[in-house]
Amino acid sequence: MEYKLPKGTFDIVPKPLKDENSWKSSYKWQYLEKIFKSLASTFHFQEIRTPIFESTDLFIRSCGEETDIASKEMYTFKDRGNRSISLRPEGTAPIMRAFGENKLQLTMPFYKYYYFGPYFRYDRPQAGRFRQFHQLGLESIGEDSPERDYEILEFIYQFYQKLNLRDIKIIINSLGTDTKDSQSTKARYIIALKAYLKPHLEILSDDSQKRFEHNPLRILDTKNEMERKLLKEAPSILDYLDETAKKEFDTLCSYLTKNNIPFEISPMLVRGLDYYEKTVFEITSSTLGAQNSIGGGGRFNSLLKKISGIDLPAVGFAAGMERILLTMEKQHAPFPEPQGPFLFFIPLGDKEKKECLSMLSSMRAASIPSEIYSTGKKIQKAMQIANDVGASYVCILGSNEMEKGQVTLKNLSSRSEEVINQSELLQTMQNYWESKK
Repeated sequence: MEYKLPKGTFDIVPKPLKDENSWKSSYKWQYLEKIFKSLASTFHFQEIRTPIFESTDLFIRSCGEETDIASKEMYTFKDRGNRSISLRPEGTAPIMRAFGENKLQLTMPFYKYYYFGPYFRYDRPQAGRFRQFHQLGLESIGEDSPERDYEILEFIYQFYQKLNLRDIKIIINSLGTDTKDSQSTKARYIIALKAYLKPHLEILSDDSQKRFEHNPLRILDTKNEMERKLLKEAPSILDYLDETAKKEFDTLCSYLTKNNIPFEISPMLVRGLDYYEKTVFEITSSTLGAQNSIGGGGRFNSLLKKISGIDLPAVGFAAGMERILLTMEKQHAPFPEPQGPFLFFIPLGDKEKKECLSMLSSMRAASIPSEIYSTGKKIQKAMQIANDVGASYVCILGSNEMEKGQVTLKNLSSRSEEVINQSELLQTMQNYWESKK
């Protein structure tokens, strides 16, 4: 029986056979992770890792029962203890749970975390969207300030610049302060939005009619063209901001302008999760067509208290790694070539093979990437394989070299060749390796 991948998943392999799958090359994923982790360290974010599955109620409570994630996209099952468990559909709620459970507020003065890994949603697979997908993201906890909002957006801008991405838009909005009373921005705006939409209720889609009753702000996130045209004349949430939220939003915009970070303001932007308030943002690229989002996030000041009882504000963002890599591929963004072995041993006999294995061990103990061809005696085939795997040097050991205690060392780039004593090989290669670094 031949087994196949589950629908909506994919393998990440060293070198896919088809060009259109080149974004699934493991060295490209490693490059993306390396850039992300390096920049996160520069911004003083520290790594946090959470389990792949959590209590189902954690996601229902954080995302909201009426969101698509909670209502129809989660992979949920009962474990052997009859507990309802779900594969994580997003990263923020588990991190807020981990923050409270591990009492991380007592560990250091800054609560800034980065993460990446696989997530799961039962969705219709399409370009850049999978049922197992991968996200990277940041969470900054403890300060309700435009400075921390700016820090996240500055990180995003630098991150995409380092990946050499073009045609990137940062779109921002403010949802105002969510005080859960009739005078909050959301409460007053929802009244105005429903009043505007009510005469058109019959022509709205079934999803939007449902959202009209339970979560009208989500209608602003519609992809229906007719509804998007209708909403162009809808009231703007920015006109309902309280004084504090307006001042903070204006301050954030001034920081972005002063530091030459391009952005657009869109009153239609609300994001898809219930926990957002104040600043929200999305990063888009037209490269992927209709599915143009390659990241987003915002401020969620009440979520940590809701999950763990700790009353600290937070802001964060997440981006789909598949979307980023597909965008890089379509824009022909440069990737570093995968590194082959620095030294490739070619023994021409059984005795020589035994000696080469000892020298190979010495190289690897010295952290010099090395490989050996040990399945044949044809030097031409071995040299071709050395070229194919991207080796820098080849060390040939035949019977003549063996008798004299020597090796033939070839530089595959310059095609130069030298004969040295076996006892000198390690030091020679260490010198070459250091000069390369």
